[in-house]
Amino acid sequence: MTQSTRRLAVSTRGQGLYEISGQVIAWVRETGMKTGLLTIFIQHTSASLTIQENADPDVMADLNDHFGRLAPEDDKLYRHTVEGPDDMPAHIRAALTGAQLTIPVMDGRPVLGTWQGIYVFEHRRAGHRRTVVLHLLGE
Repeated sequence: MTQSTRRLAVSTRGQGLYEISGQVIAWVRETGMKTGLLTIFIQHTSASLTIQENADPDVMADLNDHFGRLAPEDDKLYRHTVEGPDDMPAHIRAALTGAQLTIPVMDGRPVLGTWQGIYVFEHRRAGHRRTVVLHLLGE
């Protein structure tokens, strides 16, 4: 059994989903491992990770709209407002989607479905530089 790690820097341009599948797949290939377990972790509390459909951009728009309704930007709803009206809703959205993904690796590739992509889900209005940590344990 061997393990490998890598940090990815992901620049966002504000709220939305940013696909990182290509970067993740390329790195898994670089490791030379054929089978294993891939953990992907984002080091932030106002952005998250998700696996979603990567074929129809309407899915991304609908997700953004829905999360906006689930956790609206309204200072009257929250105590934590010091970092701006979009910060506390971003924390709630990140809590609902999560900071970690676990994906099996077979034949040297993450095992994703035909229409699945790996995304950083930015929950803040402004762009940020997000750090995503990859850890692969396998052989």
